[in-house]
Amino acid sequence: MRDLKISFIGGGNMAEALLAGLLRAGHAAAAIRVSEPQAPRREQLREAYGVQALEDNRKASHDADIVVLAVKPQQMREAVRGLGTTLPGDATVVSIAAGVRVASLGEWLGGDAHIVRVMPNTPALVGAGMSVLFSDEDEQHCRRAEYVLRACGEVAWVDSESKMHAVTAISGSGPAYFFLLAEMMQAAGVSLGLPRELAEQLASQTALGAGRMLVESGRSAEALRHQVTSPGGTTQAALDAMYEMGLPDAVRKGVMAASKRSEELG
Repeated sequence: MRDLKISFIGGGNMAEALLAGLLRAGHAAAAIRVSEPQAPRREQLREAYGVQALEDNRKASHDADIVVLAVKPQQMREAVRGLGTTLPGDATVVSIAAGVRVASLGEWLGGDAHIVRVMPNTPALVGAGMSVLFSDEDEQHCRRAEYVLRACGEVAWVDSESKMHAVTAISGSGPAYFFLLAEMMQAAGVSLGLPRELAEQLASQTALGAGRMLVESGRSAEALRHQVTSPGGTTQAALDAMYEMGLPDAVRKGVMAASKRSEELG
Protein backbone atom coordinates (compact mmCIF):
# COMPACT_ATOMS: atom_id res chain seq x y z
CA MET A 1 0.00 0.00 0.00
CA ARG A 2 2.77 2.46 0.89
CA ASP A 3 4.02 2.54 -2.70
CA LEU A 4 0.66 3.17 -4.34
CA LYS A 5 0.43 6.36 -6.39
CA ILE A 6 -2.11 8.64 -4.73
CA SER A 7 -3.43 11.83 -6.33
CA PHE A 8 -5.53 14.46 -4.61
CA ILE A 9 -7.83 16.62 -6.71
CA GLY A 10 -8.02 19.72 -4.55
CA GLY A 11 -5.43 20.88 -2.04
CA GLY A 12 -7.61 22.20 0.78
CA ASN A 13 -7.54 21.44 4.50
CA MET A 14 -8.99 17.94 4.28
CA ALA A 15 -6.65 16.92 1.48
CA GLU A 16 -3.75 18.27 3.52
CA ALA A 17 -4.90 16.33 6.59
CA LEU A 18 -5.07 13.09 4.64
CA LEU A 19 -1.73 13.47 2.88
CA ALA A 20 -0.04 14.47 6.13
CA GLY A 21 -1.51 11.41 7.80
CA LEU A 22 -0.30 9.18 4.98
CA LEU A 23 3.21 10.58 5.28
CA ARG A 24 3.19 10.02 9.06
CA ALA A 25 2.17 6.43 8.39
CA GLY A 26 5.19 5.96 6.12
CA HIS A 27 3.74 6.50 2.66
CA ALA A 28 6.34 7.70 0.17
CA ALA A 29 6.09 11.44 -0.50
CA ALA A 30 7.24 10.85 -4.09
CA ALA A 31 4.11 8.73 -4.63
CA ILE A 32 1.71 11.56 -3.71
CA ARG A 33 0.49 14.28 -6.05
CA VAL A 34 -1.87 17.16 -5.42
CA SER A 35 -3.76 19.14 -8.03
CA GLU A 36 -4.49 22.66 -6.83
CA PRO A 37 -5.50 25.74 -8.89
CA GLN A 38 -3.89 28.32 -6.58
CA ALA A 39 -0.13 28.73 -7.13
CA PRO A 40 0.69 29.91 -3.57
CA ARG A 41 -1.11 26.90 -2.13
CA ARG A 42 0.76 24.54 -4.49
CA GLU A 43 4.08 25.97 -3.34
CA GLN A 44 3.03 25.70 0.30
CA LEU A 45 2.20 21.99 -0.08
CA ARG A 46 5.46 21.30 -1.92
CA GLU A 47 7.56 22.97 0.76
CA ALA A 48 5.69 21.54 3.73
CA TYR A 49 5.40 17.91 2.59
CA GLY A 50 7.70 17.32 -0.36
CA VAL A 51 4.85 16.12 -2.55
CA GLN A 52 4.28 16.95 -6.20
CA ALA A 53 1.81 19.81 -6.65
CA LEU A 54 0.36 20.45 -10.11
CA GLU A 55 -2.26 22.71 -11.63
CA ASP A 56 -3.83 20.28 -14.09
CA ASN A 57 -6.17 17.61 -12.69
CA ARG A 58 -5.57 15.19 -15.52
CA LYS A 59 -1.78 15.40 -15.32
CA ALA A 60 -1.94 14.85 -11.57
CA SER A 61 -4.04 11.70 -11.85
CA HIS A 62 -3.26 10.10 -15.20
CA ASP A 63 -1.32 7.14 -13.74
CA ALA A 64 -2.69 7.10 -10.18
CA ASP A 65 -3.70 4.01 -8.26
CA ILE A 66 -5.94 6.08 -5.97
CA VAL A 67 -7.55 9.42 -6.80
CA VAL A 68 -9.02 11.37 -3.90
CA LEU A 69 -11.64 13.91 -4.95
CA ALA A 70 -11.27 16.62 -2.31
CA VAL A 71 -13.25 19.52 -3.74
CA LYS A 72 -16.50 21.14 -2.65
CA PRO A 73 -19.72 19.44 -3.80
CA GLN A 74 -20.67 22.42 -5.95
CA GLN A 75 -17.32 22.21 -7.76
CA MET A 76 -17.20 18.46 -8.26
CA ARG A 77 -18.73 18.16 -11.72
CA GLU A 78 -16.31 20.68 -13.19
CA ALA A 79 -13.34 19.25 -11.27
CA VAL A 80 -13.77 15.74 -12.73
CA ARG A 81 -14.43 16.92 -16.27
CA GLY A 82 -12.21 14.88 -18.59
CA LEU A 83 -10.76 12.67 -15.84
CA GLY A 84 -12.66 9.62 -17.03
CA THR A 85 -10.65 9.52 -20.25
CA THR A 86 -7.26 9.64 -18.51
CA LEU A 87 -7.68 7.59 -15.33
CA PRO A 88 -6.20 4.08 -15.35
CA GLY A 89 -8.90 1.43 -15.63
CA ASP A 90 -8.14 -0.06 -12.20
CA ALA A 91 -7.80 3.24 -10.31
CA THR A 92 -9.76 3.67 -7.09
CA VAL A 93 -11.70 6.95 -6.93
CA VAL A 94 -12.35 8.19 -3.39
CA SER A 95 -14.84 11.04 -3.04
CA ILE A 96 -15.03 13.03 0.21
CA ALA A 97 -17.63 15.52 -1.08
CA ALA A 98 -20.76 15.75 1.05
CA GLY A 99 -23.98 14.76 -0.69
CA VAL A 100 -22.51 13.83 -4.09
CA ARG A 101 -23.89 10.41 -5.01
CA VAL A 102 -21.86 7.55 -6.47
CA ALA A 103 -24.20 7.44 -9.48
CA SER A 104 -23.56 11.11 -10.26
CA LEU A 105 -19.81 10.68 -10.03
CA GLY A 106 -19.99 7.59 -12.20
CA GLU A 107 -21.92 9.50 -14.83
CA TRP A 108 -19.49 12.43 -14.80
CA LEU A 109 -16.47 10.09 -14.98
CA GLY A 110 -17.86 8.03 -17.83
CA GLY A 111 -19.47 5.07 -16.10
CA ASP A 112 -16.50 2.74 -15.56
CA ALA A 113 -14.85 4.30 -12.50
CA HIS A 114 -14.38 2.35 -9.27
CA ILE A 115 -15.85 4.74 -6.70
CA VAL A 116 -15.79 4.77 -2.91
CA ARG A 117 -17.76 7.52 -1.23
CA VAL A 118 -16.51 8.83 2.10
CA MET A 119 -17.76 11.25 4.75
CA PRO A 120 -14.77 12.38 6.84
CA ASN A 121 -14.69 15.16 9.41
CA THR A 122 -12.31 17.94 10.37
CA PRO A 123 -10.71 16.26 13.43
CA ALA A 124 -8.74 14.41 10.76
CA LEU A 125 -6.57 17.53 10.87
CA VAL A 126 -5.24 16.34 14.25
CA GLY A 127 -5.30 12.62 13.47
CA ALA A 128 -8.59 12.04 15.32
CA GLY A 129 -11.02 11.92 12.42
CA MET A 130 -14.07 9.76 11.91
CA SER A 131 -14.63 8.62 8.34
CA VAL A 132 -17.58 6.58 7.12
CA LEU A 133 -17.35 4.81 3.76
CA PHE A 134 -19.78 3.32 1.26
CA SER A 135 -19.09 1.38 -1.93
CA ASP A 136 -20.33 -1.48 -4.09
CA GLU A 137 -16.79 -2.09 -5.38
CA ASP A 138 -14.66 -5.16 -4.69
CA GLU A 139 -12.33 -5.70 -1.74
CA GLN A 140 -9.26 -4.18 -3.40
CA HIS A 141 -10.88 -0.79 -3.92
CA CYS A 142 -12.48 -0.80 -0.47
CA ARG A 143 -9.16 -1.63 1.19
CA ARG A 144 -7.38 1.12 -0.72
CA ALA A 145 -9.92 3.72 0.37
CA GLU A 146 -9.78 2.55 3.97
CA TYR A 147 -5.99 2.77 3.89
CA VAL A 148 -6.15 6.46 2.96
CA LEU A 149 -8.75 7.42 5.56
CA ARG A 150 -7.36 5.32 8.42
CA ALA A 151 -4.19 7.44 8.27
CA CYS A 152 -6.17 10.22 9.99
CA GLY A 153 -8.42 8.40 12.46
CA GLU A 154 -11.14 5.79 12.74
CA VAL A 155 -13.19 4.34 9.89
CA ALA A 156 -16.55 2.59 9.59
CA TRP A 157 -18.70 1.33 6.72
CA VAL A 158 -22.40 1.62 5.92
CA ASP A 159 -24.27 -0.82 3.68
CA SER A 160 -26.55 1.76 2.05
CA GLU A 161 -25.61 5.03 0.42
CA SER A 162 -28.79 6.65 1.74
CA LYS A 163 -27.35 6.38 5.27
CA MET A 164 -24.59 8.80 4.32
CA HIS A 165 -26.97 11.72 4.87
CA ALA A 166 -27.35 10.79 8.53
CA VAL A 167 -23.60 10.20 8.80
CA THR A 168 -22.99 13.69 7.40
CA ALA A 169 -25.38 15.18 9.96
CA ILE A 170 -23.80 13.38 12.93
CA SER A 171 -20.04 13.17 12.34
CA GLY A 172 -19.43 15.28 9.25
CA SER A 173 -21.08 18.40 10.66
CA GLY A 174 -20.87 17.26 14.27
CA PRO A 175 -17.60 18.96 15.29
CA ALA A 176 -19.28 22.33 14.78
CA TYR A 177 -21.97 21.41 17.31
CA PHE A 178 -19.35 20.72 19.96
CA PHE A 179 -17.43 23.87 19.04
CA LEU A 180 -20.64 25.89 19.48
CA LEU A 181 -21.23 24.38 22.91
CA ALA A 182 -17.64 25.14 23.93
CA GLU A 183 -18.00 28.68 22.58
CA MET A 184 -21.15 29.25 24.66
CA MET A 185 -19.56 27.75 27.77
CA GLN A 186 -16.56 30.05 27.37
CA ALA A 187 -18.81 33.09 27.01
CA ALA A 188 -20.83 32.06 30.06
CA GLY A 189 -17.62 31.68 32.07
CA VAL A 190 -16.54 35.20 31.15
CA SER A 191 -19.97 36.57 32.10
CA LEU A 192 -19.53 34.91 35.51
CA GLY A 193 -16.28 36.80 36.03
CA LEU A 194 -13.59 34.38 34.83
CA PRO A 195 -10.67 35.65 32.73
CA ARG A 196 -11.23 34.78 29.07
CA GLU A 197 -8.09 32.64 28.86
CA LEU A 198 -9.16 30.56 31.86
CA ALA A 199 -12.72 30.16 30.57
CA GLU A 200 -11.34 28.94 27.23
CA GLN A 201 -8.99 26.50 28.95
CA LEU A 202 -11.76 25.11 31.15
CA ALA A 203 -14.17 24.55 28.26
CA SER A 204 -11.52 23.10 25.93
CA GLN A 205 -10.00 20.69 28.43
CA THR A 206 -13.45 19.62 29.60
CA ALA A 207 -14.41 18.84 26.00
CA LEU A 208 -11.23 16.81 25.54
CA GLY A 209 -11.74 14.88 28.77
CA ALA A 210 -15.40 14.19 28.09
CA GLY A 211 -14.58 12.99 24.58
CA ARG A 212 -11.91 10.62 25.87
CA MET A 213 -14.30 9.24 28.45
CA LEU A 214 -16.87 8.56 25.72
CA VAL A 215 -14.31 6.74 23.59
CA GLU A 216 -12.27 4.96 26.23
CA SER A 217 -14.64 4.13 29.10
CA GLY A 218 -16.80 1.66 27.22
CA ARG A 219 -19.88 3.32 28.72
CA SER A 220 -22.73 5.07 26.91
CA ALA A 221 -23.16 8.83 26.83
CA GLU A 222 -26.33 8.42 28.87
CA ALA A 223 -24.55 6.38 31.56
CA LEU A 224 -21.72 8.89 31.79
CA ARG A 225 -24.19 11.75 32.07
CA HIS A 226 -25.94 10.02 34.98
CA GLN A 227 -22.57 9.35 36.60
CA VAL A 228 -21.68 13.04 36.78
CA THR A 229 -25.18 14.25 37.70
CA SER A 230 -25.83 14.17 41.44
CA PRO A 231 -29.52 14.63 42.36
CA GLY A 232 -30.11 18.18 43.52
CA GLY A 233 -26.58 19.28 42.62
CA THR A 234 -25.11 21.88 40.32
CA THR A 235 -25.04 19.65 37.24
CA GLN A 236 -28.69 18.72 37.76
CA ALA A 237 -29.60 22.42 37.99
CA ALA A 238 -27.82 23.14 34.69
CA LEU A 239 -29.38 20.20 32.86
CA ASP A 240 -32.85 21.04 34.15
CA ALA A 241 -32.50 24.55 32.76
CA MET A 242 -31.22 23.24 29.41
CA TYR A 243 -34.12 20.79 29.10
CA GLU A 244 -36.57 23.53 30.02
CA MET A 245 -35.16 25.75 27.26
CA GLY A 246 -35.54 22.94 24.72
CA LEU A 247 -31.90 22.00 24.08
CA PRO A 248 -32.61 18.34 23.14
CA ASP A 249 -35.23 19.39 20.59
CA ALA A 250 -32.89 22.03 19.17
CA VAL A 251 -30.16 19.42 18.69
CA ARG A 252 -32.55 16.99 16.99
CA LYS A 253 -33.81 19.70 14.65
CA GLY A 254 -30.27 20.78 13.84
CA VAL A 255 -29.18 17.26 12.94
CA MET A 256 -32.28 16.77 10.79
CA ALA A 257 -31.56 20.05 8.98
CA ALA A 258 -28.01 18.93 8.21
CA SER A 259 -29.28 15.58 6.88
CA LYS A 260 -31.83 17.34 4.67
CA ARG A 261 -29.18 19.69 3.30
CA SER A 262 -26.97 16.69 2.48
CA GLU A 263 -29.82 15.26 0.41
CA GLU A 264 -30.27 18.58 -1.37
CA LEU A 265 -26.57 18.75 -2.25
CA GLY A 266 -26.87 15.31 -3.84
